[in-house]
Amino acid sequence: MTITGMILAGGRGSRMGGVDKGLQAFRGEPMVAHVMRRLGPQVSALAINANQNLDVYRRFDLPVWPDRMEEFPGPLAGLQTGLAHCDAPFLVTAPCDSPFLPMDLVARLRDALQAESADIAYAETGEGEARQKHPVFCLLKVSLLPSLTDYLESGERKMGKWFGQLRAVTVHFADEDAFRNINTLEELHKLDTP
Repeated sequence: MTITGMILAGGRGSRMGGVDKGLQAFRGEPMVAHVMRRLGPQVSALAINANQNLDVYRRFDLPVWPDRMEEFPGPLAGLQTGLAHCDAPFLVTAPCDSPFLPMDLVARLRDALQAESADIAYAETGEGEARQKHPVFCLLKVSLLPSLTDYLESGERKMGKWFGQLRAVTVHFADEDAFRNINTLEELHKLDTP
């Protein structure tokens, strides 16, 4: 299975004071560099979805794909952009603010997608009432582009609602910390020491 990876760095970073989260220093380098190092070996090609500081992101020697839609409409717009650019039949995404993502993320999502003949596979952690879905860590078929475009053009933005219209499968990961995303400067500083 040929899979392209895309790092989602297209948000406003509003919970971090409006800064570009992927470019914030974390343990000596931008957060996006940590995600690149972990996701890159798991895919056949890697790109970044960004809507600001494009020249800075291009310095990482990866394709940089801005959203096709304007006004920062959310992660589904990033998925739409990735699906539109992707040469492979499958796209996997991870956010730029999750520097601890699992090294077996893609393999486990791929195995579940194939086993269930699903359209999308995405991560979840926790048990019972503490179960948490992580839809931005997802593997999906590029052939879903028309469905996603129709959904976005209808004015919808919620990932879960779109996933609910498709054959989606969740993959449980025991390590909740692997999916920790850094949303505030306080969290960034707290986790900055290894």
